Amino acid sequence: MGEHNLKQYILNRLLSGIIVLFGLSVFTFLLIHFIPGDPVRIMLGQRATVEQIETLREQLGLNKPLVVQYLDYASGVVRGDLGTSLKTGRPVSTEIAERFPATLKMAVASTIIAVVGGTLLGVLAAKYKDTVIDVSIMTLATLGMSLPGFWLGLLLMMVFSVQLGWFPIAGGTGFMDIVLPAVTLGTLMATELSRLTRASMIEVLSNDYIRTARAKGMGEHLVLFRHAFRNVLIPIVAVIGLQLAGLLGGAVIVEQVFSWPGLGTLAIQAISSRDFPMIQGTILFIGTIYVLVIILVDVLYALLDPRIDYTTKREGA
Repeated sequence: MGEHNLKQYILNRLLSGIIVLFGLSVFTFLLIHFIPGDPVRIMLGQRATVEQIETLREQLGLNKPLVVQYLDYASGVVRGDLGTSLKTGRPVSTEIAERFPATLKMAVASTIIAVVGGTLLGVLAAKYKDTVIDVSIMTLATLGMSLPGFWLGLLLMMVFSVQLGWFPIAGGTGFMDIVLPAVTLGTLMATELSRLTRASMIEVLSNDYIRTARAKGMGEHLVLFRHAFRNVLIPIVAVIGLQLAGLLGGAVIVEQVFSWPGLGTLAIQAISSRDFPMIQGTILFIGTIYVLVIILVDVLYALLDPRIDYTTKREGA
């Protein structure tokens, strides 16, 4: 891909992302209006007085025309103002900013475990295709994909925290606290990566240029990682990007199991307390993370495989 085409492609993806974010902002704004009945009474409960209801309605701007409400909401979002939490009375953006580092820490740690473990196991299974090693790895991968995240988390907690006492049970954000939740999520991610890597590697290893490299006496490790593995990076990058985007949005179940103070826990708490400004803010923030990560993955596609003109191939995608 030429430099001009690459810039045009990135610009197109950014424009698509802006359109998606606009649609998401409309959805999050209308979320409070989708609720059957009076949303203010739902937030405050049935025992709320008329004065409390009217005060909150004015605070949320629900007494204004719908178009004016959206314009106020959109202008606040552009300024980074996602509203005020009804539960804590603090800005929603501040609450999210405080929780996001914990989510980011766990997402990065889990992704590193998944990428290292999943790709290495996938390459190993492809190299020893149809042998005991291959069957064993794929059996473990299939088993891992069928395990619920909360069950694996509780199992690791029971063994390594309760019985062995190696790690804290839950609640902290330090290095020892992150090990078990990161291993839980990383293991679940690695199962999918290992299967994808194996399938892609088997296809690549059957190509003529691989046989030529081996015929020239090149070492097997160089054949596997310099020639074969680099050609299966595109599908692997796609899966890693989507998995990372999901984790950056908060791994709700695993965060609940380990009492990890991330975005997933924040979202559950907001739903439980009917804190609609917080719900709107977390949905919009998580959606923005997804869009940005997908754009980044698309750009990496173009950089990893410059032979493809993505400005035409992916037009309208």
